[in-house]
Amino acid sequence: MSDDDLWNAIEAADLCTLATIKKDGRPQLSDVNYTAAAAPRMLRVSTRSSLAKVANLRRDPRATIRVGPPNGGYVTAEVSATMSKPAADEHDETVEELIEMYRLIGKREHPNWADYRRAMVADGRLVLRLQVEKLYGWLV
Repeated sequence: MSDDDLWNAIEAADLCTLATIKKDGRPQLSDVNYTAAAAPRMLRVSTRSSLAKVANLRRDPRATIRVGPPNGGYVTAEVSATMSKPAADEHDETVEELIEMYRLIGKREHPNWADYRRAMVADGRLVLRLQVEKLYGWLV
């Protein structure tokens, strides 16, 4: 399987399982929606700053994602994480990026952007940026 084939399968999906490393070394798994950008090969995930995956990635930015393409097989990407600041104002950079991601993932507009903006701040949402370092897998 070529890296391009594997990357194309990641781009065609928007749901993956994200594995981060807990304090005791065991994996912590989360199913997350994402957006994918080809250059550089990066995934973005919206999440709350209070969740375990964020604490794990602050401690150790190494993670792995797994995508299950609809036709079968799997794609695994070893990634390195960085993150935005938590949303603190309804019009800050983080909220604007979260809106962009919502549009890309949902391929639609939110019925009430003012409510969405308030919720992003209230939730302490941030953007995880997952830089792909290695791809492997098997596609049907």
